This record gives sequence, structure tokens and C-alpha cells, in this order.
Amino acid sequence: MNLSGTEVIKKKYNRYSKIYDVVELPMEKFFAKVRPDLTRYARGNILEIGVGTGKNLKYYSDNVRVTAIDFSPGMLSKAQKKFSYKKNITFLEMDIQSTTFEDNTFDTIIASFVFCSVSDPVKGLNEIRRICKPGGKIYLLEHVRSNNRIVGPILDLFNPIPLKLFGFNINRNTLKNIKESGFLNIIERIYWGNILKMYIITNNK
Repeated sequence: MNLSGTEVIKKKYNRYSKIYDVVELPMEKFFAKVRPDLTRYARGNILEIGVGTGKNLKYYSDNVRVTAIDFSPGMLSKAQKKFSYKKNITFLEMDIQSTTFEDNTFDTIIASFVFCSVSDPVKGLNEIRRICKPGGKIYLLEHVRSNNRIVGPILDLFNPIPLKLFGFNINRNTLKNIKESGFLNIIERIYWGNILKMYIITNNK
């Protein structure tokens, strides 16, 4: 049976979900300092894409409503179990490349380390543009390809390893993908070198 790129990645994340939090623990000590910046300004009807095991969920105020989606049932199940006490969060199994939400549904859309693994990132970003309200805010935290002439090629060289093992890329040009999706109002915030960045986007419709 030939599986699509998305299905192959989903299988990896379902398998990986059993040990995800343990494997990520060393890096999470750093990422945890950055995650509050994603949720601090979340307002209105909020969508979190690729919620994974729920790393961002504890940072949301109890006074907001959050819809949390992931294409991996294994990951989603972990998040649901950990945050079942949060009644303001709705969990749905869904792929950002093709959602069932109506146009202009969300005021704020948030994703962390998602577009390194989406098989067609431009398609996923186009879907975000569709379901985000005009003037809505989008916050993307991503590790991306460095534009350093030494580091960039090194990331290219080693990219097949995490892609094969875990289903994510370390050399995506996420800013280029964002622009290809038609977004114009983009703020780039650099956290670590030229690799860890946040993109703050206003949805221009």
C-alpha cells in the first residue's frame, strides 16, 4: 500500500507520541521560555494547530475558548488526557491542510513547530488564511533553515535524518512559504541564531 506523505508522517508521529515528551525534555527546557509569547496575546475564538501533547495549553487563560487540532490521534490523545480538566479547550482530530471549519472562523491562530512537518506547508498556510478572520492574528513558532552560509548547508546535509526518523524537516524556508501563501503583514522575531523564529502575521483579506 502506497501511503501519501501526510499519512507517512502521521504514522511516525503516532508511534513517536509514546516517547515524545521524554525525547523533547532537554529542548523543552528552552522552548518553555518562549511558548508564553505565543499565547500572551491570543484573543477571541482561538485555534491551536498541531497541538501535539499539549505543550502550549497550560499557558492559555481560562477565560478564552481554544480549539486544539492535530492530525495524529496518538498525540491528540496525550493532550486530552493531560488537559481534560480544562473545560475551555475542545480537541479535534484534523489536518491543517484540509479542515472542516468555515471561512473566517478564528480570531487567533497559533502553531509551534508544525510547519516543519506538514507535507505541503503552503497548502496548510493557505488553509490558515481561509479560516482566520480578516485582521486576525497568526503566531507561528518554528525552527527554520539558517541563512548562514555554513550552517544552512549543514542543515541541508543532515535533514534526511530527522525527516526519516520523526517526520520533520530542519531546513524549511518558512518565511518564503508564508509569503507564497499571500500573507503580506509579517513580523519576524528571532529567538536563537537564525534557526528559531516566531512569525507574527496579520491576516490581510
